Amino acid sequence: QVQLVESGGGLVQPGGSLRLSCAASGIIFSAYSMEWDRQAPGKQRELVAHISSGGSTNYADSVKGRFTISSDNAKNTVYLQMNNLKPEDTGIYYCRAYTNYYNYWGQGTQVTVSS
Repeated sequence: QVQLVESGGGLVQPGGSLRLSCAASGIIFSAYSMEWDRQAPGKQRELVAHISSGGSTNYADSVKGRFTISSDNAKNTVYLQMNNLKPEDTGIYYCRAYTNYYNYWGQGTQVTVSS
């Protein structure tokens, strides 16, 4: 059974930092590309950051220079370090693991940026 379990969300003031984690089980982690997406209230889900199975990364323009995606194959975990958070970063953050044939999502973790 495949599971993606996100953690690390919460309430933070503007300018603050959070580190999200996504622990995967039931998959060959090193074979999967991993992604963080978010969904703000009333908006569509959007890509935030992506890391390929080969380690290359890309980011949404809105988070470049502030967010960093990384993965630890030994722990089957992908991270999203979020710095200098802004109110517009508020939303539910989802972890995604996928290949050409499989696609899995976590349940999401809430991030709220507010003073």
